[in-house]
Amino acid sequence: MSARTHTRPHPATSGGVDIRLPWWALALLALAFVALLALILNPSDAHTATGDPAIAQLLQRAQELLGR
Repeated sequence: MSARTHTRPHPATSGGVDIRLPWWALALLALAFVALLALILNPSDAHTATGDPAIAQLLQRAQELLGR
């Protein structure tokens, strides 16, 4: 004797989760793309950031400790 399977009349949903990006997320993505494209096209505009020497020394010490 075989059992009958019940089919759903409509496709299953994911529980009402809405996966849509807000407008500013797309604008931020486009802005980042344009900025990276501008750096690729004209690399002379990309200047190295001059940081605080104390932070550089701290990072160097951390790198030395991790290298041991």
